Amino acid sequence: MRNLLLAAASVLTLALAAPAVAQETRVLDSMDDATRWEATASTDVHAAVSAVAGYNGKAVRLDYDFDGKAGYAVLSRPLPFDLPDNYEISFWVRGAGPTNTFEVKLTDASADNVWWKQTARYDFPDGWTRFVIKRRQVSKAWGPSLETILRRAERVEFVVVAAEGGKGSVEIDQLTLRALPVDPPVPPQPIASDGRTASTAANAVDLDPKTAWTAPVGEASALTLDLSYEREFGGLTLRWGERGAASDYRVSASMDGRDWRELATVTSGNGGVDWLRTPEATARWLRLEPLKPVSASDVVGSSGAGQRLGAAQATTYALNEIEVEPLAFGADRTVFLEAVAKENRRGLYPRGFSGEQSYWTLVGVDGGGESGLIGEDGAIELRRAGPSIEPFVVDNGRLITWADVNVEQGLKDVDLPIPSVTWTANDWTLKITSFADGQADQAQLWGRYDLTNTSSRPRTLTLALAARPMQVNAPRQFLAIPGGVSPVETIGWDGAELKLNDTVRVQPLAAPDQVALATFDAGSDPQSLILPSARWPAAEVMTTTDATGLAAGALTYEMTLQPGEIRTVGWVSQLSGDALAPEPVGQAAAVLDAVETRLAAEWRAKLDRVELTLPPAAQRIEDALKSSLAHMLMSRQGPILQPGTRSYNRSWIRDGAMMAEGLNRLGMAEHSADYLRWYAPYVFENGKVPCCVDARGADPVPENDSHGEFVFLAAETYRYTKDEALLRQVWPQVQRAIAYMDELRASTRTTAFQTPDQRHLYGLLPPTISHEGYSDKAAYSYWDDFWGLLGYKDAVFIAETLGDAEAAARYAAARDQFAADIRASITATAAHHGIDWIAGAADRGDFDATSTTIALSPAGEQDHLPPELLARTFDRYWENFRNRLTNRTAWKDYTPYEWRLVGAYVRLGRKDRALDVLDFLMADRRPEAWNGWAEVVGREKREARFIGDMPHAWISSDYIRSALDLFAYERDRDHALVLAAGVPEAWLDTAEGVGVRNLRTAYGPLTYAYRKEGQGYVLTLGDGATPPGGFVLRWPAGEGRPERVRIDGRSATWSSDELVIPAGARRVVLN
Repeated sequence: MRNLLLAAASVLTLALAAPAVAQETRVLDSMDDATRWEATASTDVHAAVSAVAGYNGKAVRLDYDFDGKAGYAVLSRPLPFDLPDNYEISFWVRGAGPTNTFEVKLTDASADNVWWKQTARYDFPDGWTRFVIKRRQVSKAWGPSLETILRRAERVEFVVVAAEGGKGSVEIDQLTLRALPVDPPVPPQPIASDGRTASTAANAVDLDPKTAWTAPVGEASALTLDLSYEREFGGLTLRWGERGAASDYRVSASMDGRDWRELATVTSGNGGVDWLRTPEATARWLRLEPLKPVSASDVVGSSGAGQRLGAAQATTYALNEIEVEPLAFGADRTVFLEAVAKENRRGLYPRGFSGEQSYWTLVGVDGGGESGLIGEDGAIELRRAGPSIEPFVVDNGRLITWADVNVEQGLKDVDLPIPSVTWTANDWTLKITSFADGQADQAQLWGRYDLTNTSSRPRTLTLALAARPMQVNAPRQFLAIPGGVSPVETIGWDGAELKLNDTVRVQPLAAPDQVALATFDAGSDPQSLILPSARWPAAEVMTTTDATGLAAGALTYEMTLQPGEIRTVGWVSQLSGDALAPEPVGQAAAVLDAVETRLAAEWRAKLDRVELTLPPAAQRIEDALKSSLAHMLMSRQGPILQPGTRSYNRSWIRDGAMMAEGLNRLGMAEHSADYLRWYAPYVFENGKVPCCVDARGADPVPENDSHGEFVFLAAETYRYTKDEALLRQVWPQVQRAIAYMDELRASTRTTAFQTPDQRHLYGLLPPTISHEGYSDKAAYSYWDDFWGLLGYKDAVFIAETLGDAEAAARYAAARDQFAADIRASITATAAHHGIDWIAGAADRGDFDATSTTIALSPAGEQDHLPPELLARTFDRYWENFRNRLTNRTAWKDYTPYEWRLVGAYVRLGRKDRALDVLDFLMADRRPEAWNGWAEVVGREKREARFIGDMPHAWISSDYIRSALDLFAYERDRDHALVLAAGVPEAWLDTAEGVGVRNLRTAYGPLTYAYRKEGQGYVLTLGDGATPPGGFVLRWPAGEGRPERVRIDGRSATWSSDELVIPAGARRVVLN
């Protein structure tokens, strides 16, 4: 009776919730007329449209040739149509050519708002293939509209975006739209049957974990589910009884209940809960066929805790529940494992898979190449987008994870890029350290594990190093190299080396006692891997293959430690090249000590070219300075400067130019020169400087800050290297970039921009997405204009340096004209929008003080901006900052590009504000001991979000430049070096005082010491720097300054709150 009632209830639910009947298919374009379509392409990419024989009649063909460039080719036409509540768009496609990204775009009437379906690395099929896009696969790409769902399209675009680039063609036929029934908000519960008279099938779908569908072992049995309608789903969850689980079983799907197709097959399952991923599956009926029971020795509890039940062989299958999961469950392996992690004990999966934000740092070599990551909890990612080695300890039969111990992080000598994580338990500690050595093309990654007995009695522990199919790069990371799962389809052990996917090799430095390998179905979680039945002697050779891509393995070390005893194990894995270290196995501590000591000395030599003297309370500034330099060096790819190694694994000229400035000041101008040589050939023939360059070539997306940044890079490199030959080598590209900016400016110096509503835009560079802050809609960004103006200034400098008087005069006239237009625009924009600050963009009137800092440095416009607007801009930032600091305003996150505000406040004479912002940003190093910042910092530390690369090398450069500004910066109006403008008296009043040694400037290396002596202060200047404007010592307005001044024994006086010191002076005494 109970089963009949359940079935009746399901039928009633079906009647109430079944989807509406679908409408007929509509042909949007038969593609018989190619003249309706046009072909366009990005800069220097070629595209053409033609008619060809199609799947049905004619088709439209797009031919493209990337010609060694990045970019895109577009096939498009106006095509208005309304979109129903649920639909699918389809067409037939075939093509020829390399693997590239394929995009289908729909725009609204404004053309500013774009929706798309993007397929990365699409292999165009040789034969006609139907390409289907469901409504749920269409997402908002960009646009200012707040609408996220497209209701009416006005234009259709088929886009080929360079991945491998090359040349090829794509043919499109029969573009159609079909309305689909709208799925019910909550799908009805399936109806279960098994064909038996006394059936218990309904127990498998009754939502009661205490009941079960049962079937005898040894007889053909099948559980059939009627889903009530053709339903899309992403997977299944099977909850077996604690005894009676199937080890082997098959799941099939059907649309009509007669013709069945295999959906999933499981072998060697271990009971408990089975999660099956079935991406993009559709079925009306499902069928489960148990084939073999789990053997008694392999049975685990339903909680997944890994305990052995030790029961006799089951004679009856018992399935407590089978759940049909939504599409999102199987969207990708990462989402799938996140769902699995939620049902497991916290700590069995990395923090990021459990819905918590995780943090990490970079492990690599100078010059980049491949790199690893180490997570805050101790997992080590073996290469970019690669699997990880994650530690566990078995203590008294219990598996100890990162969630069960106190976790702390550190760096060797507090600033070297040799990071560590320490677990502290009641009776022991585990210190995990990682580092890389070698050259960019032949590098190795090392993992070190020091297990210490901190108790007063002997302890027997097992250290398990699990190789798992998960990156340290967290699941919320979606750009370029998505974080989350790193598929492992094969994993093998040959007696001496662990190999994953036949490409990643891990060589232990001490032979493990036992090895375990497992598929996901058989139990690749750490609890299952440490079961005695899962482990084999290390002398065994074994290989496991897993079609799910979720295989894992573990190396286990059993140790009995005396009180205070340390046992060290470790491994080495190749990052690039083929050779692994030849050091003998069995001497792990000695091998690791030798490599780490040598590596520390190598890094120290690179990071100590410039040194600061600081009191202990301020030492963190130098520590973070040196770590940030290491982050930039490790993020490079040979000569290429780039902001990251995962999300931002490409080179933006704005990032590179500003990183180059930081490298120059820290004594590494050779890297600035290498970068300039590398980037210059990518400047387009028309003078457009690409915003960024990667393996595909130069990106054609217009970002009008790029041109000035390139010219600045050329000039700044010369200022520090004095390499005139290099300057002459890039002079043609500089000239082309300036000519291109001349054309851009001319487009807004027309009568159309003389009208009252356009006058504030007159003479500016045309709108672009700029620093990507205007990706919703291109804007007239002052960021672009300030960089452009700096480009003109530096073009004059370069022309004069190279003796080209005619070019210098021409560029000077353009510089002055552009400067006048910008300054007039800033005032007009404030009036137009009714604001009292310098806008971020002239057409928006928005507030963006972080981007406005560029006007002060490096653009050098501080003395030429409207004083009231300039002051109000940074006063308003300060008000916002204080409100955020005291939680008087709601906020979720911010970007540490705000480091630029520290340098800005130093230049504005507000050292108090500079130091307060510094303290705030310093507190958001996560973790603090690793001295790095992600691109995005959340207010709630554990709220999962996209954070960009960590560390983010462009932010590292922002920190470097602002931190150095505290001690010295060049003033543009007189080319003086302003000293200690960000140094508080409290630092001077210590035994150490403050000082710099060999801080590079455009006028030579700067060395000074500045401290309190007696009742006054003494500034001692070393040889090296000879700035044309001498040195300037500024005293904060309103603070009592020493009135008696002697420079090299001669009396001197203050001018306002500044003391001008001749370039040759050596000793300044202030009383």
